[in-house]
Amino acid sequence: MSSASKTPVQPLALSEATRARFAREVAKFPAEQKQSAVMACLAILQQEQGWVSPEGELAVAEVLGMPVMAVHEVTTFYNMYNQKPVGRFKLNVCTNLPCQLRGGQQALEHLEHKLGVAAGETTADGLFTLQPSECQGACADAPVMLVNDRHMCSFMSHDKLDQLIDSLRSAAPAAAKA
Repeated sequence: MSSASKTPVQPLALSEATRARFAREVAKFPAEQKQSAVMACLAILQQEQGWVSPEGELAVAEVLGMPVMAVHEVTTFYNMYNQKPVGRFKLNVCTNLPCQLRGGQQALEHLEHKLGVAAGETTADGLFTLQPSECQGACADAPVMLVNDRHMCSFMSHDKLDQLIDSLRSAAPAAAKA
């Protein structure tokens, strides 16, 4: 099948609740600057969908009246937006130079070994996605990592990494039932 015969991407059907959340963000800006809400709308979309799909980017572009490429540029510039589905726990390990000098790369490699995946991959059970990341602004606490873009973990020795993975694994079944 040639690329010319592919079905074009259709915008994601947004719920009324999602549209209302978008509208609250858009209202924070002057009408002629509603595109300024793009990051907030992408964050909402990701909270609800787990990632930002091309269909989601198109929906955001339509709501904000901006080119889909401009939305895509924002999605791809910031590593906080997932461009493909991720595991229940997204682990971002800082591998910038200050963290590397204090064990960041070794922490990433330890997690690769413990989880059985390479950086950028998701475990077969769908629980963990492991990613290297840029500076997280906590160089004095290196090595550092973020769990699900929200929870900073500092001074991550191999023992602390093992404890974190074990606690997340044991918390996963309870979270799935909730």
